[in-house]
Amino acid sequence: MKFKIIMALVRPTITEKVLDAARKAGATGDVIISARGSGSSKSKSFFGLELQDQTEILMFLVEQHTVESIIEAIQKAGELNEPGMGIAFVLNVEKVAGLESQMEKFKEQARSKYL
Repeated sequence: MKFKIIMALVRPTITEKVLDAARKAGATGDVIISARGSGSSKSKSFFGLELQDQTEILMFLVEQHTVESIIEAIQKAGELNEPGMGIAFVLNVEKVAGLESQMEKFKEQARSKYL
């Protein structure tokens, strides 16, 4: 099996909505990391201090056959086509360890997609 990582950087106010959509589309687990960033626009300042927007990084390790449906669900739920709402992207994974408990789910997803 081949795996991919889907990363979505979204506003904390829509994290749960995006997580729910990803799960419904086939994501079996997630990691959430709180972060700060400024995106493509200049950060605001307050008394000379630069203020950065809060963001959350959502990470999903998924079997490659589920990537398209999950990324589409994330884009729609997060309204990522709107400026400033966030971004999502996919990374290749070379090796994976520790997924024995989820392998049956991954196999089922692959079978349902291709058989």
